[in-house]
Amino acid sequence: MTSDDPAHPRARETGPSTERGLEELQGDSTPVREDAGGASEPRAADVEAEVARLRSEVAELKDRMLRDRAELENFKRRQARDKADALRFANEGLLRDLLPPIDNLHRAVEHARAARETEAIADGMEMILRSLTDALERHGVKIVEALGHPFDPAHHEAIGHVESEHPPNTVVGEHQRGYLLHDRLLRPALVTVGKPREKNE
Repeated sequence: MTSDDPAHPRARETGPSTERGLEELQGDSTPVREDAGGASEPRAADVEAEVARLRSEVAELKDRMLRDRAELENFKRRQARDKADALRFANEGLLRDLLPPIDNLHRAVEHARAARETEAIADGMEMILRSLTDALERHGVKIVEALGHPFDPAHHEAIGHVESEHPPNTVVGEHQRGYLLHDRLLRPALVTVGKPREKNE
């Protein structure tokens, strides 16, 4: 009797039980591989989708941050420019109010000299006038050049025209001085403009 004989005791002990054990092992291991493989694929896809979403959000936030930074820089520049202009022209109203007294001093000096009154009075008034003019210049106020210059509508205001030997459109008379505050006109100069003489036939 051999071990391969079904009647052999060892063959009876290991044959059927061994086959059933192998079938159970095969039946148990196959579903495990399918479950593991099926569960790993959805997880990888979810991770990739999440990474793509986060990258999109980061790009959007970065773009928004750059736009906000540019707007902030523009706002700062506008604020600085407005502040500089406000400081530069802060005394405009005060300086404008000083102009009439200066006009009066100019007239007083002219009348005093024309009437041949005491030179000391005229000299004193002229000194006051010079001091006021210097004070205005320290604050950025300059006199508009007019007499003898070509008429400039940006700085001159013509109140009349007269025949003159000067080139046409030349300022031949100044009735009230004009003033500039830095590069801004406080008021124009009131002038008379020359025109060619009419030829007699």
